[in-house]
Parts: sequence; C-alpha cells; structure tokens
Amino acid sequence: MKKLLIASVLMASMCMASGEMKPFEATKIYTMNYDRNTTGLVRQQLVYKEPKWVAKVKTRAGKEIYFSSPKSMFEFYHQPGRWYDIGVKSERDFSEIVVTDYSTAKPINAETAYYVYGSSSTSPAGDDLPAFATKESAEKFAKVNSGKRVMSFDSVPVALIKLLNGKI
Repeated sequence: MKKLLIASVLMASMCMASGEMKPFEATKIYTMNYDRNTTGLVRQQLVYKEPKWVAKVKTRAGKEIYFSSPKSMFEFYHQPGRWYDIGVKSERDFSEIVVTDYSTAKPINAETAYYVYGSSSTSPAGDDLPAFATKESAEKFAKVNSGKRVMSFDSVPVALIKLLNGKI
C-alpha cells in the first residue's frame, strides 16, 4: 500500500513538472453589495448613481465601507483615523479593498488595479483616478482621455489625493 501511494505521488509530481497537469488556480470573485440607500463615507453621496466609480473597503471585523470613487477610497486609506467612528486605526485593519473597473463595471482588487491620473473623466467627487484591471486598458483609456500617468495602487501618494481635492 505504501509503495502504491509513493508511486502515485511521484507520478503526479512528474506529470506536474512536465506540464501535463496544471495546478488549480482559484480566482477570487469580488463583489459590491450596495443598494439605493448606500452612501459613500467620505462625501456622503449615494453610490448607486455612478456605479463605474464605486469603491469599497472591507474591515477585518467584516464591516463594508463604500466610497463614491477611488479618490475617496484613497483618502480614507491614507488617513483612516480621520473617521475614528468607523473603528479603523490603520490599513492593517482592512481585509479587502475593491474598486470598480471603469471600462467593464466589474469589481476588481484595488491593490492590483491601475489608476489613471489627469484624465478628462471626472467622478461625483471631481478630478479622480479611474481604475482598471490591466495596465493595457488603463494606458488605452489614458491615451483616449488625455490621461497624464498610469499608476499602481502603491504609487498613489496622499499628496496626489490632496492635489486632486484642491488642498495643495
């Protein structure tokens, strides 16, 4: 019995190494569970009115916080203590950050998304950062809509958010 088990494991590993079997890759499905009464935290706007701009932060405690745009989400992300009543002290309290892909209107992982700075498209929050699942789609959008720069999540500084809000 042991020999049969060892042989099976060896055979499976050889098949995987040769490319015959591919490892299972689970794709996470992101959701936005807002309704007609859901308001964004930062600007207190009804988020359903502009679905291609909606963003969400889910806390480790399971609370879902919605935003009217990626810019508003970044404002919260960089300074969560400003909204102390939410119970979030830092980004370590976040379990999931989701944005809406501007071109497909599908929820995507905000931390792997690409954002376009300086485009002619504005959100309910004004100058903003449309989000895209791929760098290619962000670059295409930037080219068509006068975008100045395509940025990853980690390259969006608080100073840019202040600039977009007219505070610099």
